[in-house]
Amino acid sequence: MSLASHLEELQRKHGDVERQLDEAMNHPSIDDLEILALKRRKLALKDEIEKLKAKPTQH
Repeated sequence: MSLASHLEELQRKHGDVERQLDEAMNHPSIDDLEILALKRRKLALKDEIEKLKAKPTQH
């Protein structure tokens, strides 16, 4: 998998988690622990995206 396609996949997953988080925060019966887990997952994806973007390209 190329770096660009891996980044695209991570960004897609990040967007998916962001939508899940928005839905969860607007739903009164969602547990705070579930919201926290979604926030952690979103942050982990963002961190991985940033690491890949900072990685120097190899020529």
